[in-house]
Amino acid sequence: MSLPNPPDVPTTVHSHITDAIRAPSLIRLSDNVVLLRFETLKIYAALGAVRALLADGTIRPGDTLVDSSSGIYALALAMVCHRYDLRCHIIASTTVTPTIRAQLEILGATVDQMPAEHDLRLDQNRRVERVRQLLRANPGMHWMRQYHDPVHYLGYAELADLVRAALPDTRLAVVSSVGTGASSGGLVQPLRAHDPATPLVGIQPFGSVSFGSERFQDPEAIIAGIGSAIPFDNVRHNLYDQIHWLTFRYAMAGAIGLMRDHAVFAGLSTGAAYLAAAWTARRDPGRTHLVVGADTGHRYVERVFARYREALDPDTLKPMEIDSLDGLAPPWSVMHWRRHPRAQDS
Repeated sequence: MSLPNPPDVPTTVHSHITDAIRAPSLIRLSDNVVLLRFETLKIYAALGAVRALLADGTIRPGDTLVDSSSGIYALALAMVCHRYDLRCHIIASTTVTPTIRAQLEILGATVDQMPAEHDLRLDQNRRVERVRQLLRANPGMHWMRQYHDPVHYLGYAELADLVRAALPDTRLAVVSSVGTGASSGGLVQPLRAHDPATPLVGIQPFGSVSFGSERFQDPEAIIAGIGSAIPFDNVRHNLYDQIHWLTFRYAMAGAIGLMRDHAVFAGLSTGAAYLAAAWTARRDPGRTHLVVGADTGHRYVERVFARYREALDPDTLKPMEIDSLDGLAPPWSVMHWRRHPRAQDS
């Protein structure tokens, strides 16, 4: 019996950890589904933004950068600040784990963490108000505004080049959580420069304002990183072709299913995207669907992976197809968004 060739041994010695972890692992999950698995996707946003701001003189080494985050952007920004001799101040969501907080503090970041709060809408609003208080007291700080500043789109052009090099002459579709909008939008725009028809499939939790599901409540939802409790300017609705709304239980089923089927330990947004991509790929077999896996599963161990026995079987799940937001309903709805500019125009 012949054994497969051993994997290539990396030959690059990186000068900083941000270079080592930014490139994803590309893992084929099926004939037309490929996972882009990151340790932390937001390295692209933070690197691209900070480099642009340094280049145009908006910030200088020694300045303090401040922003609000639910976890992975905070860690990415702290790493980039470490690289470029910048100070970092994070207004952390109540959902930021002790593991992430410890890393931030060791990297030299100042961390203000919001008190425990079941209503994550209140958590996001409190974080923004805390940033404003800091800026009033320290006008020399630079607010990164990851939710609103388009500078966070810039770094993903490099990711698009990497994808095209790895999958040459391939018709692609992108399946990603919406979140701040920068990663999904920043990836699909340069891909559309080569194929304008490249679909963008966005993932939302119920309760997010970004695509009109704020009237719903999902008591178990971990909204951070997938949806939004406040409007984000970086969410450009006219980039999205299709939107899936999933409950926590369905996203959990996807995350556990991804681990069982492919041995991939990834976060809740990746699980939701995996579930949606499997359904979408069956209906569009001519395109290779890129599932954006924004982070690993470590911060979801207790809430998701420790409860694996409760997980639904993803093979038994399917969405309700709707024509308008009036038909939106849990646990899983899907709608052809058709690049409408705003939720109320759908």
